[in-house]
Amino acid sequence: MADLEIASASAADLQLMRDWAEEEGWNPGDSDRFAFAVADPRGFLVGRRDGVPLACISAVRYGSGFGFVGFYIAHPSVRGRGYGIQLWRAGMAALDGRLVGLDGVVEQQDNYRLSGFRSAWTNMRFEGVLPAAAPPADVELVDARDVPFARLAAYDRRFFPESRDGFLAAWTGLPGRAAYAAVRDGRVEGLGVIRPAAAAHRVGPLYAATPGIAAALLHRLAATAPGEPLAVDVPDANPAAFALAESLGLAPAFETARMYTGPVPDLDLPGLYGITSLELG
Repeated sequence: MADLEIASASAADLQLMRDWAEEEGWNPGDSDRFAFAVADPRGFLVGRRDGVPLACISAVRYGSGFGFVGFYIAHPSVRGRGYGIQLWRAGMAALDGRLVGLDGVVEQQDNYRLSGFRSAWTNMRFEGVLPAAAPPADVELVDARDVPFARLAAYDRRFFPESRDGFLAAWTGLPGRAAYAAVRDGRVEGLGVIRPAAAAHRVGPLYAATPGIAAALLHRLAATAPGEPLAVDVPDANPAAFALAESLGLAPAFETARMYTGPVPDLDLPGLYGITSLELG
């Protein structure tokens, strides 16, 4: 095993990482990489040998105490040669001293446990086609871009360990995607974003004060891509979210585990109906 030259990813590398993730069957959003770069421009690493990219990882820093790992991929042609572990060590070194989270695929979870991660909950990706439907009578669904951003950011902070304003602004505002907020009596009580992907359109985050609001957001998001399948990664830490996905006829398709290196953050799990991104949390 030769050492890799490990460096921060370029814009072209981010596209490559997205393509590799698609080849793994993870179905990343078509434009996710633009928001990812805003979150932490130095948080994406690529390992090369003789100029050829062989492995990658993201190790994104949030605030002063949290980090999230994703995009941990060695190209299939070089697996088993130790290149992946070199990227893993570089990514974890960049997050040294922080609480670190990840969403691990089933086949890698034992390896993550060896690195000190412990499971907090299971995410199940549910997929299917939904019709449009009216929201509850006392709730208004509005374009999230029309909601003062400070209110959106404060709401998002209930579901994530650190503020992530730059990422959130890009995530909700990128062209080609739709974001809706549920508002009741002037309060934000739900948020959902849908973005196109190679397979099913991806939904995330999906936050809601009640199952009815979550269902209304899902139906409204589905209406932006009529007749097309959507996919949402649902945490079993919120049993109501699992029950809702099943009641809507969505089918389980893909499983990961949310894992942390330390105490599970204090999040509004009863309001978390769909995680934002497997790569960035």
